[in-house]
Amino acid sequence: MHDVPPSSGLPSNVVRTAVTVGTFDGVHLGHFDVLQRLVTLAKARDMASVLVTFAPHPNEVVRPSAVPMLLTPGMEKFEALATIGIDYCAIVPFTRDLASLTAAEFVRRILRPRYRMDALLVGHDHGFGRDRAGGREQLMALGLSDGFAVEQVTPVSLPDGTVVSSSTIRDAVADGDLETARRGLGRRYSLSGVVQRGDQRGRTIGFPTINLGTPHSRKLLPPAGVYAAIVQTSGGAYGAMMNLGARPTVADARQTVEAHLLDFSGDLYGQYVRIDMVASLRAIRRFDGLAELTEQLIADRLAARTALTRFG
Repeated sequence: MHDVPPSSGLPSNVVRTAVTVGTFDGVHLGHFDVLQRLVTLAKARDMASVLVTFAPHPNEVVRPSAVPMLLTPGMEKFEALATIGIDYCAIVPFTRDLASLTAAEFVRRILRPRYRMDALLVGHDHGFGRDRAGGREQLMALGLSDGFAVEQVTPVSLPDGTVVSSSTIRDAVADGDLETARRGLGRRYSLSGVVQRGDQRGRTIGFPTINLGTPHSRKLLPPAGVYAAIVQTSGGAYGAMMNLGARPTVADARQTVEAHLLDFSGDLYGQYVRIDMVASLRAIRRFDGLAELTEQLIADRLAARTALTRFG
């Protein structure tokens, strides 16, 4: 049995694990493949499967000027991970001291003693340790010398040959290309949050909305606009039209997320919901008063129903 330091966090009866390491932003199809293979590997060798990930994003520490906006900040990543079936997810604080460790030091000081690693699964482009210098050959040699197995997975590609990656999905989201993002993620791009009390203007014109307030500061957002969406609630899924951005007609410049649920009546205040974005309907614009805005919202509602029928 490995010498397990007090900070392990794993139950004492977990003595051998299969581990993969990474940020896994987006939990896209490539990540899903790695994690499914990890689960399969762990079961075949009678081990527990462990994902070791980091907070904050490593670039926030080592390259602040290059840190990306995130596809799944905060709890969004762990919500997506929960569907895959790994046994344990370890969140390691990413610090300058951690960033300074070589691949061998990271394995010998962290993965082996703390997480009881006996098998390591790495992605096709994964770089290990300081400056991501630990590649496949170094890890294979380290595994031979230290007595653990190392396996590397091949990349996942879409039918058109595009390799699935967080960066290509970020580009698609930033461009408002929700369909390309969906293909890479294996699910619709989404925003999550707790429903807050808004100013309730929508109720006065027949379009009550749920308000998620200002998105997470690290969340990558598509262009501001009105979107067809599906709102996932504890009571089920509802088609919706969503406003992402400012509300110039009522002189509200805040960047907020609000959605009008179709065929729904009730109170969702305080509930955690997820909004899956389906299709762009139009850009945000200012209307000459609430009457003109209401007329446009009626048209938007019809367009949302059409888009949900087509893409839902």
